[in-house]
Amino acid sequence: MSDRWGTDLQLLRDLSAQHDRDRGRDLGVRLRAETGEMDLKTLKREDNLRQALLLRFLTPRGELAPLGHPTYGSRLFDLIGEPNTEANRNRAKLYTLEALHAEPRVGEIVSVTVTQVNLTQIRIDVSLIALDSDTPLNLVFPFFLDPA
Repeated sequence: MSDRWGTDLQLLRDLSAQHDRDRGRDLGVRLRAETGEMDLKTLKREDNLRQALLLRFLTPRGELAPLGHPTYGSRLFDLIGEPNTEANRNRAKLYTLEALHAEPRVGEIVSVTVTQVNLTQIRIDVSLIALDSDTPLNLVFPFFLDPA
């Protein structure tokens, strides 16, 4: 794998299926084997990209404009309070594709599927090929349409 994937601090606890809109407030820690001291957890390669995509999905587009990133995030939050209809699931797919295209480490989007879980929840399944990789990266992102 290339260094292009990078290393970042771990901010999310569940990288396989982040189950809510809470981006978290705490950094993860680990015991450093070399010193026996506590250190911040980091993520590399697939996990780093997976977290970066989840954070992009979990950030309303424009929220980071004051920090110089006006297009960072996703428009998924526009769907909060909307009914769980086929049209709105198609909008969720569009918003997911927009967010994926904005991530420079995504080489090819294999598929994005949005399915209804219940009246207020959709499930977004993403399969992609990252740059410098031949292995698909799969990501599941449950999203709640209710404002709570």
